[in-house]
Amino acid sequence: MQGFPVLPPYLALCTSSFVSFANILYYKPLNQSLDFSMTTSQLLAYVAVLLFYVSRASCLDTFVAAVYEHAVILPSTTLTPVSREEALALMNRNLDLLEGAITSAAEQGAHIIVTPEDALYGWNFNRESIYPYLEDIPHPQVNWIPCDNPNRFGHTPVQERLSCLAKDNSIYVVANIGDKKPCNASDPQCPHDGRYQYNTDVAFDSQGKLVARYHKQNLFMGEEQFDAPKEPEVVTFNTTFGSFGIFTCFDVLFHDPAVTLVKDFHVDTILFPTAWMNVLPHLSAVEFHSAWAMGMRVNFLASNIHYPSKKMTGSGIYAPNSPRAFHYDMTTQEGKLLLSQLDSHPSHSVAVNWTSYASSIEALSKGNQEFKGTVFFDEFTFVELTGVTGNYTVCQKDLCCHLSYKMSEKRSDEVYALGAFDGLHTVEGRYYLQICTLLKCKTTGLNTCGDSVETASTRFEMFSLSGTFRTQHVFPEVLLSETKLAPGEFQVSTDGRLFNLKPTSGPVLTVTLFGRLYEKDWVSNASSDLTAQARRIVLIAIAPIVYSLSW
Repeated sequence: MQGFPVLPPYLALCTSSFVSFANILYYKPLNQSLDFSMTTSQLLAYVAVLLFYVSRASCLDTFVAAVYEHAVILPSTTLTPVSREEALALMNRNLDLLEGAITSAAEQGAHIIVTPEDALYGWNFNRESIYPYLEDIPHPQVNWIPCDNPNRFGHTPVQERLSCLAKDNSIYVVANIGDKKPCNASDPQCPHDGRYQYNTDVAFDSQGKLVARYHKQNLFMGEEQFDAPKEPEVVTFNTTFGSFGIFTCFDVLFHDPAVTLVKDFHVDTILFPTAWMNVLPHLSAVEFHSAWAMGMRVNFLASNIHYPSKKMTGSGIYAPNSPRAFHYDMTTQEGKLLLSQLDSHPSHSVAVNWTSYASSIEALSKGNQEFKGTVFFDEFTFVELTGVTGNYTVCQKDLCCHLSYKMSEKRSDEVYALGAFDGLHTVEGRYYLQICTLLKCKTTGLNTCGDSVETASTRFEMFSLSGTFRTQHVFPEVLLSETKLAPGEFQVSTDGRLFNLKPTSGPVLTVTLFGRLYEKDWVSNASSDLTAQARRIVLIAIAPIVYSLSW
């Protein structure tokens, strides 16, 4: 008799104990006869043990997730090296705050908690000044519980404390720390100081064992203290409540490892430590991260730094169909713990054909004169929405965006526009975008369409937005006044329309389809790419704003 069929990794983990026992009980070797002479008491004993294994080994259909937005305590100096003792003292002060959040999450039934990028020491370091904060983080294959054996891989007090926090609270803990790896002249890519330094995420299971280590691939400008790994790392681990993938901050804008984890490794939930600076109208943390969860049809646990003076706030627990919990706070200085229940294995809805509807209809009204506007250094083509209701089309290159809408009222003090962008973004990174957006202009002057704006007064009774995208990687965003999300108020149809289910609960800042053409990131495009000299001028101009920020 054959054994059980091959199972998915997470299911195999849940049922391994049960299968082992069942094989012992029912699947004896073929050269042995089955013994049916057991007594009733023996049979009951076997059944009792079997039920024990089933109850202990069964998978969870749902789990409680936690993310912590952490108000990081920063060092007094970041460009001058401090002693290892001083570095540990600062990290322990931040760990004290994380410990409170971890303990509270566990007491409320959380199975896993995610903490932010840069949560232990902040940002704006150089290679020498970050070094005292680093530890040697081994590969999880070493099967190591730092809480039980802290000195196995040298002096690792930070990993020991994180491991003990996970073990003592019986919760998975995800944190961001720095890794160091020595190298020598035999490695042609070895840095001049003889070591690699990595921005690193780690995960410890509920027994305190190191189960994941991820080195950030896509470093943001200002992260010169770290090296990128030679090849993108695809890091996953399995639990009784689903399969998990992990990446960091700026990684979310690129194909590897982010898209690979979902498309090729079919993880259920993404773990996302970040130190994200909000950039309106399209790259506010809660806005874009919830859109990524919906576009990729995956759970997404985003934990951001809380540092309002640098526009760093916005954490959330996002399911594929709607945000479950989110936090955006530019007024206080305190951290925030979020918890919510999620499906362990979210259903993967039918894939969206993002160009189907838009390609099947004639262009809507183009009666209004088109004009240009700049959104985060990208030149969009816009058309003004002049009436309380209307149907408009605006095109740029291969992308045509269609909008039907009805406002609750047409206010004289607010202007909205429909915009399209099809090109290569090149300022703080290089990535090809196709974007259709309905947005509020900062003032009634059309030259302000695309500027950052945080409040609005106009609600929409109806909207339907679509575009002739040349990608299936499109992320739907709906952002209301004061940077609030609209859970349960909109959906995406299989033919590529983003439309509302009810009148918006608040005034609208933007309704956007944010498309990524990953394959065109490094294709030469002279018409949309800035010259090297112009890029340097732009980077110099914005360096004071973004240099100290790490995505």
